[in-house]
Amino acid sequence: MDKTLLPIRLVFVALCAAGGWLVCYSISDWDQYWGAALAIGLCIGLLVVLVDILLKGFSLRGLSAVTVGIAVGSLIAYLVGASPLLQEGDPKIIYLVRLGLFLVCPYLATVIALRGKDEFNLIIPYVRFVPHEVDVPLVVVDTSVLIDGRIARVCEAGFLTAALVIPRFVLNELRAVADSSDPHKQARGRRGLEVLNDLRRIKHIDLRVTESEVSKREDVDAKLVFLAQSMRAKLLTTDYNLAKLAEFHGVPWLNLNSLAKSLRPELMLGERLEVDLVKPGKEDGQAVGFLEDGSMVVVNGGRPLIGRRVEAEIISILPTAGGKMVFARHIVTPAP
Repeated sequence: MDKTLLPIRLVFVALCAAGGWLVCYSISDWDQYWGAALAIGLCIGLLVVLVDILLKGFSLRGLSAVTVGIAVGSLIAYLVGASPLLQEGDPKIIYLVRLGLFLVCPYLATVIALRGKDEFNLIIPYVRFVPHEVDVPLVVVDTSVLIDGRIARVCEAGFLTAALVIPRFVLNELRAVADSSDPHKQARGRRGLEVLNDLRRIKHIDLRVTESEVSKREDVDAKLVFLAQSMRAKLLTTDYNLAKLAEFHGVPWLNLNSLAKSLRPELMLGERLEVDLVKPGKEDGQAVGFLEDGSMVVVNGGRPLIGRRVEAEIISILPTAGGKMVFARHIVTPAP
């Protein structure tokens, strides 16, 4: 039970019990039943609180769907009941048929509306989960993006201006990873939570949490694609399989790995660069360093300078599956 709501619920139950006693007090003939009235008021209050607890996670979108479902079902039942089909016949049978229509039609309409509440776009201003500007572009965020961590730096730099939509089941999955007994998973989950807090601190980012749940862990990817599709949003992920699933369903997706590759500078033969040498290479005299984008640079004649930042000239570039391997020669700076 939510601790913040516990005092409110206790006060409500107490007021219901007091209301039952007050009813007995106001009616003179019922004075001797004050105990029963007090118990009835208490039970009513507890029943309402129980219904409140059972409706936990029932969002405003769900309430909107129920409202419209009941209204549409009642309208259908009224139109059918008022049609010429039920104008003649036994009044008792006609009454029972109309009563059945008013029970069945609202129920079916409500169930259909609840099943499609995630794509429910009829209630204004809560269209596409946007409380004010309906035309704001939306991006659904995957768990892998939060764990990756680069999303915070991209948003802070101002390159992603769309509203970030984080489903509740993504937060639950992230919390489960952070609570894992595996230290590696635990570290990844905690980093994801830190990234989420960093995103909240960025003032110009519109961060929204949707109250969507999944019953099984295997349904997370399908639910993410469904949400992005129903909200007409893009899907932000670093998961290749999820990206392909979104592409199959016609959902546009963004991948931070693709963004990182596209931002790598184009290197040319003869270009000079500075690189930190970190380990020896395979050949004699070679040393290996890495550029800021992760590209590996093999520097001929750099082995004696491992642990230092040196200037090198590119002599060859070899494309690989992981990017580019750059071969360079160390440029000896003449003594002054």
